[in-house]
Amino acid sequence: MPSHDYSLTDTLERIYENQLALEAAIIELSLWAERQGAGDVDENIRGALETIGENAGHIKQGLARLRAQKRD
Repeated sequence: MPSHDYSLTDTLERIYENQLALEAAIIELSLWAERQGAGDVDENIRGALETIGENAGHIKQGLARLRAQKRD
């Protein structure tokens, strides 16, 4: 049976991966809303995507620092 790493770094990495997957799904919804002529909905979705994008960079940097500390 494979062992699973439930460390903080591993858990945060999986949360980050989930965030990226959700971002991709939300982009698809945004494109669909735009095609349906729902401009207000599309605008709100794009605002949420902007927040996700800004936070993704911060999360990625934090994970890199945690991984570096784990190796030390």
